[in-house]
Amino acid sequence: MSFVFPPSPPVSVPVLGKTERFPVHRIYCVGRNYEEHAKEMGFTGREPPFFFLKPTDSLVVVEAGQTGSMPYPSLTQNLHHEIELVVAIGKGGRNISAADSITHIYGYAVGLDMTRRDLQNEMKKQGRPWCIGKAFDHSGPIGPITPIAQTTDINHAEISLQVNGADRQRSHISKLIWSVAETIEHLSAAWELQAGDLIYTGTPEGVAAVVKGDLLVGSVAGLSPLQIKMV
Repeated sequence: MSFVFPPSPPVSVPVLGKTERFPVHRIYCVGRNYEEHAKEMGFTGREPPFFFLKPTDSLVVVEAGQTGSMPYPSLTQNLHHEIELVVAIGKGGRNISAADSITHIYGYAVGLDMTRRDLQNEMKKQGRPWCIGKAFDHSGPIGPITPIAQTTDINHAEISLQVNGADRQRSHISKLIWSVAETIEHLSAAWELQAGDLIYTGTPEGVAAVVKGDLLVGSVAGLSPLQIKMV
């Protein structure tokens, strides 16, 4: 097979304890999936889940023990951090039940859904898609994937983010409005999930702006932390 120009290399994420890497197929994100974050964004209750996507090349892949760099993006004066548990799908399927969802999970990682909040809010006011606020270059930092066999009960793990050493976000995965299992069930009813899919599961309360020079450290208990410098 020949191409009119060389294709881009595949996007992949490191896996703890392995030389093989996890090839990325799609990136799904869940909106407003913690109650307190939903409230700070002007919503309440257990609303039906909704999803948006990021391009695979929006990932900023950070190796274990390293500090990644994220360029401060163009067009925004209000870039927000959103710390998230990322689920890596190892076996695809459609209409996966919540009870069977764990058999489709390869592992977990710590991720950031970086958001040009001013652009997102303007698109919301106009009733237009807000890809420009969510799916821009470098908007998805992610750390190494920990295989599920090496994790404990992720559903009760603490999730947190520090900026320059100070707490910004701190909660527990148990406070997800739609659990990981329920999210996979809903998502696989709308799309056929594939091995290589990543699911950013939502962020807790405390989202706020970052600026050039800030150091972000995201954690989910039991997983390799994610460290990013804004440049």
